[in-house]
Amino acid sequence: MATDLYKELGVAKSASADEIKKVYKKLAAQLHPDRNPGDQKTEARFKSVNRAYQVLSDPEKRRLYDEFGEESLREGFNAAATRAYRNAAHATGARRARGGSGGINFEDLSGGGMPPGGFGDIFGDLFGGGGRGPRRGGAAVKGADVASEVEIEFVSAIRGAELRLRVQDGGEEVTVRVPPGAGEGDKVRVPGHGAPSMNGGAPGDLVITIHVSPHPFFERDGVDLYLNLPITVGEAHRGGKVRVPTPDGPVTLSVPKHAQSGQEMRLKGKGVKRASKQGDLYVRFLVKLPAQDSEAIDQAIATLESAMAGDVRAALHF
Repeated sequence: MATDLYKELGVAKSASADEIKKVYKKLAAQLHPDRNPGDQKTEARFKSVNRAYQVLSDPEKRRLYDEFGEESLREGFNAAATRAYRNAAHATGARRARGGSGGINFEDLSGGGMPPGGFGDIFGDLFGGGGRGPRRGGAAVKGADVASEVEIEFVSAIRGAELRLRVQDGGEEVTVRVPPGAGEGDKVRVPGHGAPSMNGGAPGDLVITIHVSPHPFFERDGVDLYLNLPITVGEAHRGGKVRVPTPDGPVTLSVPKHAQSGQEMRLKGKGVKRASKQGDLYVRFLVKLPAQDSEAIDQAIATLESAMAGDVRAALHF
């Protein structure tokens, strides 16, 4: 039975993009494998939630999913051909109800005449079995592409990776090179590792959809990265130099004097490198307080509070 992606995320079909994103981020944090080591059931649920979000967060994918359901997610899906087939089937059903002949009239699909390549062109477009070239005059036709999916670590997606995969049990091992800067939903094509041709043509390609697992500390938006950086009360008050991890290795950042929680600084060129684009790293300061109680801590906090002038929330309004 096909999975309902809306139920997978626990949202209504009318949910807004913001609602979907909010629910996904909450679920991803709860189900992330780093928080549930060794729990295969939770890991499988995490992957299902991630897959649902990748479809429903993309306006075009969501529109096609709402119209065609699970079938729209198949590699090489042809919406126009599917609509034509469906409309023809509906027309046939109407003729049956009026006492007309049974079966689908394939002339309806081609506007009154047989398509140039016969039924094979229709079903090749519709079900992905016809390869890429035209089926005319017995010419060799390229085999169909084979779709697969793989999940890689956040860091591997940014730095690039070389994977060795078997698409089928006992099948040939395939080397897949994921380029640096790969993002969620990107596709990598491996020529010649798809389905064989039915009449002596070249084999199809293996098309792999990349899924990227979340990072426990970094978030990504396009080629930019975001990091919540903990700093101490002393570092926030006095300023200082702190170590910040980046894709190119750790760098030293100067925390300005009197830094506040939520204050942001940009490290130019320290984000994701993707083809000719180079992103930035945005660091948000989070002032950390002691997690334990003691008389000395209470006295220090009281001293800090006495130094605050007025109501710190006085300027807040809706």
